[in-house]
Amino acid sequence: MTALGFLYPGNSAEDEYPRMEQMLGSDVRLQVVHTDIGEDAHRVDALLEMGSAERLAAGVEELRLAGAEAVVWACTSGSFVFGWEGAHDQVRKLATAAGLPASSTSFAFVHAVREVGAVRVAVAATYPQDVAGHFEAFLKDAGAEVVSARGSGIVTAAEVGTWGREEVFALARDGDHPDAQALLLPDTALHTAAHVRDLEAELGKPVLTANQVTVWEGLRLARRRVNAPDLGTLFTKEPVVQVRG
Repeated sequence: MTALGFLYPGNSAEDEYPRMEQMLGSDVRLQVVHTDIGEDAHRVDALLEMGSAERLAAGVEELRLAGAEAVVWACTSGSFVFGWEGAHDQVRKLATAAGLPASSTSFAFVHAVREVGAVRVAVAATYPQDVAGHFEAFLKDAGAEVVSARGSGIVTAAEVGTWGREEVFALARDGDHPDAQALLLPDTALHTAAHVRDLEAELGKPVLTANQVTVWEGLRLARRRVNAPDLGTLFTKEPVVQVRG
């Protein structure tokens, strides 16, 4: 059994995690602890407060008691707004507080882009355009070429959490770019786990979504690989280890 811990801000799409646990079909347990979101706003000052070390540290004891082998801050905007160096510092502080390997959804995207072999990417974000621009800058600092970064102007995670299949597909179609080798949907408030495979079939390229890459990052920290094609190209890379002895 591999237990992975996730610090999830507030309540929007946390039901993605039990869904993905079932989709993994392996000996993997996904433990979610909710952090205090503060003000629900895709605004830089509110996001910096939401991702503060104090807010994240408050949830790590519960994850340790649950036997987590690694912890991921399951928030994209609340990590990339700190910038490349600041996001590294955020993860270092989280690892120290938890006494566990740690990462965040922003770094999960960076590692996942490399995993699927993409260099040129498009970003289809729910955020306002200025916040989407911070993610674009973060990806560029990681060495990715961002050929398009589109924001949708949604201010609250609560609103994003109400989006269904139709809205997710419209977001992906509008934000894709013909030159992109992968499409990124960076918001853990967005329900995407059930749609990744169909999105990839429609767009003809890897689609990386926030909760999907967050779970993959937890597995990466725990040195696990699980073959789960329903979660997209990212979960079909070799070598595959289905159950660890």
